[in-house]
Amino acid sequence: MYLSIVVFPLIGCIFSGLFGRILSPKGSAIISITCVFSSLCLSLLCLFEVGFSRCPTYIKLYPWIDSELFDASWGFLFDSLTSSMCVTVTLISTLVHIYSTSYMSHDPHQSRFMAYLSLFTFSMLMLITADNLLQLFFGWEAVGLCSYLLINFWFTRLSANKAAIKAMVVNRIGDFALALGIFVIYNEFKTVDYSVLFSLVPYYTTKTIYFLQFEFDLITTICVLLFVGAMGKSAQLGLHSWLPDAMEGPTPVSALIHAATMVTAGVFLIIRCSILYEHSYFALYLLTLVGSMTAFFAAITGVLQNDLKKVIAYSTCSQLGYMIFACGLSNYSVSMFHLMNHAYFKALLFLSAGSVIHALADEQDMRRMGGLAQVLPMSYIMILIGSLALMGIPFLTGFYSKDVILEVAYVNYNFSGIISYWLGLLSAGFTSFYSFRLIYLTFLGNPNGFKNAMQNAHDAPFALGLPLFILGICSLFIGFTTKDLFIGLGTPFWNNAIYTLPEHIVIIDAEFLPPFIKWLPFFVSLLSASFAFYIYSYGLTTLINFYKTTLGHDLYLFINRKWLFDKLQNELITASLLRFGYHTTYKIIDKGIIELFGPVGLSTLVKKTSKSMGGLQSGLLNHYAFVMFIGLFIFLSFITLFTLFQIYIEIHLFVLLGLTLFLFTLIDSK
Repeated sequence: MYLSIVVFPLIGCIFSGLFGRILSPKGSAIISITCVFSSLCLSLLCLFEVGFSRCPTYIKLYPWIDSELFDASWGFLFDSLTSSMCVTVTLISTLVHIYSTSYMSHDPHQSRFMAYLSLFTFSMLMLITADNLLQLFFGWEAVGLCSYLLINFWFTRLSANKAAIKAMVVNRIGDFALALGIFVIYNEFKTVDYSVLFSLVPYYTTKTIYFLQFEFDLITTICVLLFVGAMGKSAQLGLHSWLPDAMEGPTPVSALIHAATMVTAGVFLIIRCSILYEHSYFALYLLTLVGSMTAFFAAITGVLQNDLKKVIAYSTCSQLGYMIFACGLSNYSVSMFHLMNHAYFKALLFLSAGSVIHALADEQDMRRMGGLAQVLPMSYIMILIGSLALMGIPFLTGFYSKDVILEVAYVNYNFSGIISYWLGLLSAGFTSFYSFRLIYLTFLGNPNGFKNAMQNAHDAPFALGLPLFILGICSLFIGFTTKDLFIGLGTPFWNNAIYTLPEHIVIIDAEFLPPFIKWLPFFVSLLSASFAFYIYSYGLTTLINFYKTTLGHDLYLFINRKWLFDKLQNELITASLLRFGYHTTYKIIDKGIIELFGPVGLSTLVKKTSKSMGGLQSGLLNHYAFVMFIGLFIFLSFITLFTLFQIYIEIHLFVLLGLTLFLFTLIDSK
C-alpha cells in the first residue's frame, strides 16, 4: 500500500507520456486523475495508520549503491511528517489535475502536460518519503527538472524560456550547496541514512572540521549548507528571483509549484533535519533573520505589482519566509502546520486567478480588470476566501498558524526573536494591503478592461469550479479542525519525527500572552485593509501626487525594481560570468590552449617536426657518429651539473625550460 502512494503518479506519467496519442487527451486526463486520486486515498489511509495510530513504517527495497562503507538503498520512511505531507501533496495535485482538464482543454499538447504534472507529483513524493539523503537528493533534482519542463511548457514563448532557465540556474546554486552538505555528512558520519545520522548527532556537537586552514563547527557547517540548498527551492532572500518569473507557465503549474510541491521542499528538508538545527545556535539565528527578511521583502514588493499572478507569487515568497523563521525559532510543528494551511488557500488563490484569467482571454494585468464581482461571482467569492485566509482573519485557516508564528516570535526574548516579530508584523500589514488591493482592482473597482473581453467573460465551468469549491472549504475549516492535532499542547502526533530541545519549547509561554498582543496582528491587518480601501476609493489623487515627488518616485522605483536585486545579480554576477566565459574560457582556453595543445596543434607539430627531422637523415656514417658523440657529451654534462648543483637547481626549472622550447618550436613551425 505504502509503495503504491509513490508509484501511482509514475504510472499515470508513463501512460500519459508514452501513449498520449493513442489514449487521446481525454483518456490521458482520466488515467492521470485516477492514478493521483488513488494515491490520495492511500495517503489518507497512511495518515490514519501512521499519524493517528502512531505506527511509523520503514520499507527497504534493495541496495542502490553499496561500495565499501558507503551504503545507500532504495528505502521509504513513512512517519507522521511524511504522511501529513503526502496527504497535502496528493490532494493539491489531484485538484490541479482536475482543474487542468478544463483549463488546458484547447491545448493540443494536453497529454504531455498531464504527464509532466504526474511526474512532478511522483518526484515530490520520492523526496518526502526518502529514508536517506541521497534518495532525497534524487527527488530534489527530479522536482527541479519537472519545474523546468512545466515552466517552459509553452516553449515558443521567449519569456517562458528565460524563466525556466533562470529557475534552473538559480536552483543549481542551492543544489550545489545541498550536495556539499551531503558530502560533509558522509565524510564525517560515514552514512546518509536518516536513522543512523540522527542518532549520532548528539555525539558530534563539539566536533570541528578544517578547511583552508580555517576551523569550522561541524554541525553548523552542515546546517548552513543544507539551508543554502533550502534557500534555492524555497525562494529565500538572495535566491528568490526565479519565483515570480515562474508565473510564465500555465496557471495550474503555478498552483502546483507554489502551493504544495517545489517551494515547500526546502522547508520540509529543514523540518526533517530538525535535530541537526537544534544543535546549532548560529544556524537557528540565520534561519530566523533570513526568513523574516524574506517575509518583509516579498510583502512590500507585492504591494506595487500589477500582474495578478505575480502578486500571489510574492505572497508565496512572504509566507515561505514565515515558515523558515518559525523553524529558526525551533517551532517546526507550527511551521509544518502553516505549510499545510498555506497549501490550501494559496492553491485556491492561484486556481481562482486562473479562472479569472481564463474568463478574460488571458488578461493578467489588474489595471485592465475591475467590476468583475457581478460577472464572475464564484471566482470573486473564492479569491475573497483565499485572501482573507492569507491575511490571517480570525477563524479562517491562515489565522491558526500565522498568528501562532508571530506569538512564538514575541516570546523569544532575544535579538532574532524581536527582529522576526516586528518584521513579521509589518509583513502581515503589507500582506493585507496588497490582498485587498488585488480584490479591489480586480472585482470592486470601475471596469477598465476591453469591452469584448468583459462581455464574453463567464464564470468557471464544473471542472474548474469543483477544485475551487473543495479548496474553499479547506481554507475555511481545515485550520480549526486540525489545530489541536498538529500544534496542540502535548499532542503526540509528531512522535519522533520532529525534535526540539527542551529549552527551545516556548509555545507554552505564547499561551499566556496579553490579549492585546494576541490580537495585534489582526488589528494591523484590518488597519492595512481599511487604508487600502480608502486609498483606492477616495485617495488615489493623493497617492498620485506623492508619486510625483522625488521621494515618492525614488521609493516607487526602488520597490518596483524588487530592491534592485535583479539589477545587482545581472550586472555584478551574470555579466561578470559572461565576460569571464567569453574572454577566458572561450578565447584563451578554447581558442588558445586547446588549439595549441589539442589534437590539431599536436598533429601539426608532429608533422612539422618529422618533416624537419627527415632532412637530417643524410645517410653518412660520420654524421651519425658526430651526433651520437654530441648527445653523449650533453647527457654526461647534465648529470655532472645536476649532481654538483642539485641544491640550487629545481626540477621545475627544467620543466619550464622544456615547455618554453616546445612553445618556441610550435611558433616557428607555424
